[in-house]
Amino acid sequence: MKASSDVIVVGMGIVGLAHAWAAAKLGKSVIVLDRQPYAVGASVRNFGFVTITGQERGEFWGLARRAKELWLEVCEQAHIPILHRGLAMVGRRPEAAAVLESFLDTEMGQGCTLVSGQSFIETHRENPLHKPSAVLVSPHEVRVEARDALAQIADWLQQRWGVRFETLTSVLNVSDGLVTTSRGDFKAEHVFVCPGDDLSSLYPDLMTEQGVSRCTLQMLRLEPLGFALPHAIMSDLGLVRYRGYADLAGLEALKVCLEREQSAHLAAGVHLIVVQSADGSLVVGDSHLYGQAERPFASQSFEHLILDEFTKVFNVPTPKVSERWIGTYATAPGQQWFVAAPEPKVRLTVVTTGAGMSTAFGIGEKVVQDALG
Repeated sequence: MKASSDVIVVGMGIVGLAHAWAAAKLGKSVIVLDRQPYAVGASVRNFGFVTITGQERGEFWGLARRAKELWLEVCEQAHIPILHRGLAMVGRRPEAAAVLESFLDTEMGQGCTLVSGQSFIETHRENPLHKPSAVLVSPHEVRVEARDALAQIADWLQQRWGVRFETLTSVLNVSDGLVTTSRGDFKAEHVFVCPGDDLSSLYPDLMTEQGVSRCTLQMLRLEPLGFALPHAIMSDLGLVRYRGYADLAGLEALKVCLEREQSAHLAAGVHLIVVQSADGSLVVGDSHLYGQAERPFASQSFEHLILDEFTKVFNVPTPKVSERWIGTYATAPGQQWFVAAPEPKVRLTVVTTGAGMSTAFGIGEKVVQDALG
């Protein structure tokens, strides 16, 4: 036997780390297993943007709100910089402004404000925006540098909470407390499998039953453009992608308008998120393609569509791209996440949308508490 503990977590992406922290807070000994030497998947390729506004109404929105509270704890204790806070949802069209007005009337609009485009520009002169129709300003979001934060969280879990990490270790089989790996067997009272978008290594039949596939996206880093963002930026295209806006009055009119004016963007799954790093560079994305495997080759046409939306929102010279990469995450129709119990002592948790950073701490806490009583 290689080692034993109260809890084993398979996977050290943000969902796995969330489960490990939740178990450690309950006083459990925890081992995290991963085949990579450090996180290299979806959790380090995203915006590092903990998004509340626009998450699906109901439980998922509540999980995001709880996750944000836990993120603030983690950032303070692990000394992870919060690079900016809040979100400005820029409605470029009157049709988008109507959707934002509807959103503000729901419970999800709590704490948010809707201002005219002109008023926003006058108040935020540092943001060189084209004249929008209206801007929804949310105070709820936070942004960290994802590619740094995952390693910082792992170090903090190890040093503060005694979590043990066994990396470069492929998990071959899980059988109710016994985990067989490429480096020997591990034993635990409870096992939490957090595979991300790995569809085939563990419980492939369950993944198939849940309809899980992969989403591949393209992202960019732009050289600094001489301004500082106090918050993240989204635009009209995001209103038709985020489920929190799905049932709002005015959305169908906006969809008709976008189909007429930006059909290529919709076909490529393009919407705009812009966040800023400490050096002033901008992380910008993204596009979305769906299938069983990651699509490793970036499309220049998709990049042009992303930059086209960027220059429609920001009144700036043509930006220079300093970095490009492919992102990936698990996706499934009709659900945002699921947890399954393939065996009594095993839980399989998968976030099936691009909101792992936004919800993992809330989901991990819920799943671990439910499993451990």
